[in-house]
Amino acid sequence: MSGKVLITGGAGFIGSHLAEAYLAAGWEVTCLDDCSRGKATNVPRGARFVQADVRSAEARALVAGGGFDVLNHHAAQIDVRVSVAQPVLDADINLLGLLNLLDGAAAGGVRRVLFASSGGTVYGDPDVIPTPEPTAKAPLAPYGVAKLSSEYYLHAFSRLHGFETVALRYANVFGPRQDPNSEAGVCSIFIGRLLAGQGLTVFGDGTQTRDFVFVKDVARANLAASTATLPEGEGIDARAFNIATGTERSVNALAEAAGQVILGRSPEVQHVAARKGELARSCLDVSKAHRVLGWSPSWPFEDALGELVRWFRAGCP
Repeated sequence: MSGKVLITGGAGFIGSHLAEAYLAAGWEVTCLDDCSRGKATNVPRGARFVQADVRSAEARALVAGGGFDVLNHHAAQIDVRVSVAQPVLDADINLLGLLNLLDGAAAGGVRRVLFASSGGTVYGDPDVIPTPEPTAKAPLAPYGVAKLSSEYYLHAFSRLHGFETVALRYANVFGPRQDPNSEAGVCSIFIGRLLAGQGLTVFGDGTQTRDFVFVKDVARANLAASTATLPEGEGIDARAFNIATGTERSVNALAEAAGQVILGRSPEVQHVAARKGELARSCLDVSKAHRVLGWSPSWPFEDALGELVRWFRAGCP
């Protein structure tokens, strides 16, 4: 099954991979991006590109008048540090931008809305690892609060206007086209520094864990969520899915893996003070995505890391 999809943030890291995946599956693809972080050159050939802010009247009109089957919303303010320093800006982009698009989706008869949520932030510091979707939500920063609030808005709009909604709660996504200067891109940061002949900086003792999922697996999850039969149920967890690997990897282990891939040895690592509010452990249970969407991660971590290294060496950042 295919159709017409609008990808917001379609010139960005994840969004451009989604565009490629949708095109390969026979979809008609439009990418919306203001290019504040994304690059128009990331938009694949065959996709239509519209440069606009998700908060704009132009963006609303595009959703309302485009005849889209699926709205896939990935445009966002993605930096947790910015959300702490400028919470009003974070809410303006991540909440008001979403509401503008949902208003357009209601007017335009969109069938399904997919939303890029964050399993690394909405659960806070959970007691259960790997963390399943029904776990209590306790975000620790405005960024996570906005993601969780967005899921509630999605649920409400679905009830009010009849379209289906899906929240994809990502773990730590990595891969080609990831900004090496982004706070969220520790894999790209490490690779970039090692290729530049620099050592690595690790905040805290490096035992904090993350769940690193490859962007091409994330793209496959979005395709599956665009067409799968969705479960019934009340509340935001009914149609929310963790997109991850279910494997914990410490920051120290990531540094070691990056060093082995690039240098063939352990890298030089400097440990500095831990960042306030950083999660000690983050790893997501993906059994629901496998059961309902028929999706499981397929890329071995070392192979995916190698893909990222090849992209860097090609001079692409």
